[in-house]
This record gives sequence, C-alpha cells and structure tokens, in this order.
Amino acid sequence: MEIRQRDQQAPFTTKDGSTIRSLLDRANAPVTNQSLAEATLPAGGSTQRHYHRLSEEFYYLLEGGGVMEIDGETREVGPGDAVLIPAGAWHQIRALEPMRFLCCCAPPYAHDDTYF
Repeated sequence: MEIRQRDQQAPFTTKDGSTIRSLLDRANAPVTNQSLAEATLPAGGSTQRHYHRLSEEFYYLLEGGGVMEIDGETREVGPGDAVLIPAGAWHQIRALEPMRFLCCCAPPYAHDDTYF
C-alpha cells in the first residue's frame, strides 16, 4: 500500500511557473501510468501558456478562482470545477485570487513533456 502525506512532500516550481507538491508520482512512489499533484498560484499569478505532447491532464479546483484558457477558449473556474486538458492542447490558468487545485496527469507529469 502506498500512502503519501501532503505536508511531507516538498513544493517545487514547475517549468510552467506553478508551485506544486507531487502527492503521488514517479519521484515518490512506484507510479507508472499517472501522477497527482497539488498546485498553488497567488492572486494575479498564472502559469506560462504551454502544452504537453503526451500527458492528458485534469485540474480540479479546491480553493480560489481564476480563468482557464485551453486552445484559445477561456472560462472562469472556481472550487468544485474539474477541467479536462487534452494532450497537445495549449493551456494556461490565471488566478484572480489565491488558488489551490489538483493536477492529475496520464502518463505522469514530466518536465521534458512541457513545451512553450
């Protein structure tokens, strides 16, 4: 059984500019097909617009609100919203207030699968 405690995972900044804690991924568990991380953005912060060639991504908003852009379409997002980001889709999220959300990637997130 693999269980990881959020507060025992060190936060780091991803290539796109968000601060994340890897909750379960290749770095801390025997993961092969997906990854789960918690991301945070300060009010006014945003990720750099990017895409992943391989990974399909889900964002699940826990706290705060902002604007999600996927391939030129924008929508406001907030707590309880789940967002599908297909592999190959350009995307960016901008926080209108401090934001906390889950990022699920399949295959697992990798810096070298982030393109600008």
